Amino acid sequence: MPDLTAKKQRPVWYNLSPVNLPLPGLVSIFHRVSGLLLFLALIWMIYLLDLSLRSEADFNHLKEYLGFPIVKLGLLVLLWSFLHHFCAGIRFLFLDLHKGIDLPTARATSYVVFVASILLTVVLGAKIW
Repeated sequence: MPDLTAKKQRPVWYNLSPVNLPLPGLVSIFHRVSGLLLFLALIWMIYLLDLSLRSEADFNHLKEYLGFPIVKLGLLVLLWSFLHHFCAGIRFLFLDLHKGIDLPTARATSYVVFVASILLTVVLGAKIW
């Protein structure tokens, strides 16, 4: 029977923070988070659409509501979420076709996803703000 004290000591705590993930792993996690955020924000967006189509007075109320900085920030976050989810989704479609699965290409496309989503957010977010 093996000696129990001779067993390798197992770590008590595993560091699972996403900060230690490689860039493709971060893209994957942000893709899931952005999808969840878009799903949860769907109720708010449908309410805003309903409010804009209800009447002229409600539309004017909506324009006033969308003028608040916190609402604009929320729309900016949703815009980034959509753009990141879209760009990462295209990357994952190529990965499903076995294109870009080698490590240097995977890192490069992950970098492109982050840069493209941020740049598109800045360009399109300028219209919101």
